[in-house]
Amino acid sequence: MAKVVIIGCGGVGTVVAHKCAQHPEVFGEIVIASRTLAKCEKVVKAIGRPNVSADSVDADDVEQLVALFGRHKPDMVINVALPYQDLTIMEACLRSGVNYLDTANYEPRDVAHFEYSWQWAYAERFEKAGLTAILGCGFDPGVSGVFTAYAAKHYFSAMETLDIVDCNAGDHGKAFATNFNPEINIREITQNGRYWEEGRWVVTKPLEYHRSLTYPNIGPRESYLLYHEELESLVKNYPTIKRARFWMTFGQEYLTHLRVIQDIGMARIDEVDYNGTKIVPLQFLKAVLPNPQDLGENYHGETSIGCRISGKDKEGKPLTYYIYNNCSHEEAYRETGMQAVSYTTGVPAMCGAMMFLTGKWNLKGVRNVEEFDPDPFLAAIAENGLPWHEVVGGDLEMD
Repeated sequence: MAKVVIIGCGGVGTVVAHKCAQHPEVFGEIVIASRTLAKCEKVVKAIGRPNVSADSVDADDVEQLVALFGRHKPDMVINVALPYQDLTIMEACLRSGVNYLDTANYEPRDVAHFEYSWQWAYAERFEKAGLTAILGCGFDPGVSGVFTAYAAKHYFSAMETLDIVDCNAGDHGKAFATNFNPEINIREITQNGRYWEEGRWVVTKPLEYHRSLTYPNIGPRESYLLYHEELESLVKNYPTIKRARFWMTFGQEYLTHLRVIQDIGMARIDEVDYNGTKIVPLQFLKAVLPNPQDLGENYHGETSIGCRISGKDKEGKPLTYYIYNNCSHEEAYRETGMQAVSYTTGVPAMCGAMMFLTGKWNLKGVRNVEEFDPDPFLAAIAENGLPWHEVVGGDLEMD
């Protein structure tokens, strides 16, 4: 049995804690830590198991993190804090001799830009220390990368096109709310899009390209091209891919609110002076929007996320392949008290930690999820609430 420290106690952290607690044969001790101790204690109480405890830490502070790891001596840290804090947590893990896993790549606070270069730069240090850092082990990134690895292992001799498609067809009854941290969410979708084509990145205006795609059990939904971080690692690890794109659905009401937020300056991430106090408008907006953790109770409908891939099969013949998961908001809430967006990120994070701690994923250094064996991971997510499905030879609706 192993000991883990979960850093972050939002919706995803809550799901990770619940799911780890369901596997005491792997996770012998679980510590939940965030800046606010009371939030962690609330989750500990809800789980109600003696091997789950709470602590507090400022994840911006390497020394505090080192002290936390020194107190608890975990085998692995599961980072579900803010993306700004990835590097401080990785640094503390190196100093403490602790393995690392996260669900989203690093981005600086003052620039709405994310890429893996900052974290990949730690590869040699982790390898020399005999430690593993698993990057992007949520759903997208995360399961999307493992889905791609599974397709490459079992179906394709060469993948040529990859479209990751993400639909949230749920209804939470709010006029405007984001499904995870509003600050991170709005930063992500208001920056330029980009996709990979013929060996280069093509940059688009925010939400410039869109099309209707049909999602299983949901139907057609307008889907918008965004940049998403797993594209960067997937085209690196699968160089036969000629084109890679990421699509996400948004309702018109959501987009109207988003345009207004941008037009009136509330999406700004630079400081402004308000009565002599420096504030960041987007951080203020986050404080007044609904908390994503509180959406679950009234959330109805489901998500559908998957990979649509074309290329050559093992015999060199043309092949299309679609692998996906649908997740119910209601079922996720009944199990963990959180909605499906948190659930679909938290379950894979737990399963990735399980893969490492049970020796099924054992590569050293800094690794993206598609570098590991996909089979035991996909078996684990299916057994833990995220069953997946395949369509071989179907219409991908992509050109």
